[in-house]
Amino acid sequence: MQIGIDFTDRHVVVFGGTTGINFGIADAFARQGARVTVASRKRENVDAAVAALGAHGGQVCGVVADVRDFDAVGAAFATAVEKFGPIDVLISGAAGNFLCEAKDMSSNGFKVVVDIDLVGTFHVLRQAHAHLRKPGASVINITAPQSFVPMRYQAHASAAKAGVDQLTRVLALEWGVDGIRLNAISPGPIDGTEGFRKLMAPTPQDREFARDQVPLQRFGTLDDVANLALFLASPYGAYISGALIPCDGGGAFESVKPALEAAGRAQGSSNTR
Repeated sequence: MQIGIDFTDRHVVVFGGTTGINFGIADAFARQGARVTVASRKRENVDAAVAALGAHGGQVCGVVADVRDFDAVGAAFATAVEKFGPIDVLISGAAGNFLCEAKDMSSNGFKVVVDIDLVGTFHVLRQAHAHLRKPGASVINITAPQSFVPMRYQAHASAAKAGVDQLTRVLALEWGVDGIRLNAISPGPIDGTEGFRKLMAPTPQDREFARDQVPLQRFGTLDDVANLALFLASPYGAYISGALIPCDGGGAFESVKPALEAAGRAQGSSNTR
């Protein structure tokens, strides 16, 4: 059987979709014919992403919104829907992180990550609900291995992403009656992203160490995550909802935890926030 995935004329919204993994996802949907809206808090990132996505010849919209601002998120959806209509696929991927021991972390440092990762995800999902196609919409949250694998220097991100996972499961229950599916993707070490370079592989030695921890002995690519998102949002994933799916080369514990914790030890107390 040959699987063909076509999103021609489908409206895909990607929050955090101007850089890294989320841009890779937006790019994949644009290549499959989707009308794509990307949202981010920095105008320059939005403009650059719109220009790059437009090179595929499709229809692209860019909106500026900080996920911590509930009303700004709502306004972003209103703009997107006015331009391209109801939302067929929603990707919520805005995130923030840094390495720091809990005893050295300020209350504000903890709160900033929770506000972006968890509260921001709620804002995106809550404001999106009225605009999602019913039935048929697919919502994908981008989570992280820290949500289920405890890691030193990651108390803030671990707590926030665990909340994202459970929010995904709860809304899969509540919104299933509307024909809306919700799932989460947990990327492992994905090459080509600023977050990966800063957190896990700031030096060539760190990069080699991190790669050696991956059971498949390679880093993931943006396409690895994007292809999973395409599948989940397609008719081939039509009976999958409430699932957390790792995309991590064979094991989140082996592929992420040692490298992250080694980077945290190396940076030490310089990360007090």
